[in-house]
Amino acid sequence: DMAERFCTDTGEAVYRSRDAVKNFKIRIRIQRVTSTVALSQHLQQQHERGTIELDTFISQTQSGAVDEEELVVGWQDKFFSQYEMDLYQNESVCQTPLEKQYHTEILAMEKAKRRRNQRIFTYTDFDRFTNWEEVGIASLWTQDSNITKTRLVVWEPSKEFKNSHIVNTSMQSMHIMADLGPAGKLGLKENEYVLCTIRADSSGVITLKPDFNNDGESYRLGTEGDKREVWHIYLENASAPICTEEKEREQRMYRDLYNRHKDYLNSLVGQDFEMPPAGILRLIVNGEIVSAQGYEYDNLYVHFFLELPNSWSTASFQSLSGVTQTCRTRTFGKDNVAFFSYPFSFESFFRKEDESEASLPLWPVLYFKVLSLDFWQRHRTEGYGYLVIPSTPGYHRVTCPTWRPLQTGTVAELRRFFIGGAPELEDISDVRIPSTFKGDRLSRFGFRTQATGSITFVLNCLQHARAFVDSKTLKKRRQTVLDQLGGHSELGSVSNVL
Repeated sequence: DMAERFCTDTGEAVYRSRDAVKNFKIRIRIQRVTSTVALSQHLQQQHERGTIELDTFISQTQSGAVDEEELVVGWQDKFFSQYEMDLYQNESVCQTPLEKQYHTEILAMEKAKRRRNQRIFTYTDFDRFTNWEEVGIASLWTQDSNITKTRLVVWEPSKEFKNSHIVNTSMQSMHIMADLGPAGKLGLKENEYVLCTIRADSSGVITLKPDFNNDGESYRLGTEGDKREVWHIYLENASAPICTEEKEREQRMYRDLYNRHKDYLNSLVGQDFEMPPAGILRLIVNGEIVSAQGYEYDNLYVHFFLELPNSWSTASFQSLSGVTQTCRTRTFGKDNVAFFSYPFSFESFFRKEDESEASLPLWPVLYFKVLSLDFWQRHRTEGYGYLVIPSTPGYHRVTCPTWRPLQTGTVAELRRFFIGGAPELEDISDVRIPSTFKGDRLSRFGFRTQATGSITFVLNCLQHARAFVDSKTLKKRRQTVLDQLGGHSELGSVSNVL
């Protein structure tokens, strides 16, 4: 089976194949159209008359004088040319063991009269003609359709360039040739032309020049000499497709191989993975402050910190706060956007202590503050916001709006413009619910604010608990995190709680 082509270069096609190269077969068909001399004379006559009837003329010449041959060639299959048939019949010219073998095969072929080819023949990798210099061969080829060819940057690479850029692998090649001489004068070396060159290496890379013309467009080859002829060349992949039973057998073999490799890797790694204690949920968050958009001033930076509610803890060395770099804004759409791309990460642990109905679990909250810094080192508060860490694992992209406190009066705005500074919150948790608040109702009556821009976050959340492994082992239906950590089904799902 041939895989998808991944590279083309000036008529060459490169394929990767998992199948053995010995199963590769190509069907090649040549067809003589007409003499180019006769064709040019006809076009000149029609041009003088003022009419062009090229299609009619070609159909007449094809029906009148058609010379056509088709042959299926396998990898390294040897088909003798008329020149070789005449040459190797004489035993005295056969010096090498290969030539003597050819002599025996040709005599047997002549005796049995089972020759399958006339014009089309091959030079295999063992022939002395295979490694010749292919000078001028590419100039003989054209194709009916217009194809843009890729040009190399290095036209004349040095030897050092080749050694440093080309991987040297064992490469075998073969040429599919044609004797395009007149019908009664086959066997002349000057009438031999290269139809197709095939190269293959041990890693399954097959190079074909030219490529298959499965789109119906033929290649055209013009012969040289006094009587120039035009031949159409058709190349088709004739490799036998894999049968259904063989394909299923290969798939089973690959599955078995992958399972064995997985078991082998498991045996190397072992089962001693780091696991949190029973009843503990481990939360790992890898986040990124992507951008800030819609703010009044330029040169923005962000202060942020993570608040862990009750029943949550973290390692002593874990940093739960940070500050981004100062970033200039650029016009993106209708907004001025500052792209921070600032990464952060933290790890925390949740242990359910109170199982009563009144004790509902809270999730960590990320508080942040956006500020601006100008040329005169004047700082301005641009906005406050918060983000509740998602309770579901996986990828999350969240955009959080911000606001800033607004002081009444014109003097406050003049002070903000000329000398910087602005009203700030004593406790940043006032953005949501203050950590010190113990009452039933929170009133912000009379507290004036102004909506500003927004911050975009990307979060990749990972949850790790022994209950997840136990649930999979016992083939239980996965429910909520709290159910798996201790059977607290009466509390409901985390999503509903939050």
